[in-house]
Amino acid sequence: MEMIDEEVLGEGRFLKLVRNARGWEYAVRTRGTGAVMIFALTEERRVLLVEEFRPPVGCACICFPAGLKGDEEDGESGLASARRELLEEAGYEAGEMEFLWSGPSSPGMTSETVDFFVARGLRKVSPGGGVANERITVHEVPLEGVDEWLEAQMRRGAMLDPRIYTGLYFLTRQG
Repeated sequence: MEMIDEEVLGEGRFLKLVRNARGWEYAVRTRGTGAVMIFALTEERRVLLVEEFRPPVGCACICFPAGLKGDEEDGESGLASARRELLEEAGYEAGEMEFLWSGPSSPGMTSETVDFFVARGLRKVSPGGGVANERITVHEVPLEGVDEWLEAQMRRGAMLDPRIYTGLYFLTRQG
């Protein structure tokens, strides 16, 4: 990755805004080393989705369980982070976690990358809902009918993370 000198324009607890020598402004996380997202389908063929109010867009957003990599401990691997986030947000442990790929979350806006995983062999062990100040609602949506359910969520004013459709692709291509 090409590194260019950066000027810090502002810094908060979790993000800093920088401008590089070419004039490009973007956000850099001050905690964690990236993010993880987990595409999860139960044995009963229910898609695990989570919902949380997101202040930047002013409404509830629905996505697959996700979170920061390395947020809990320095050097935490993507795999460990994915297992932790699935448990914290959805209340599930996975018997198997398959790494798919890593890619930029929003390459024009942030340096953050996301590691994507498919979780299999799921076992419900807690209610989920997040930690500390998180207020996460867990949705277990039948795969048959997920499109209609997602449309209903948009009609009620929720926004969908577009990566839901990427996750559904990976969950359905495996039968």
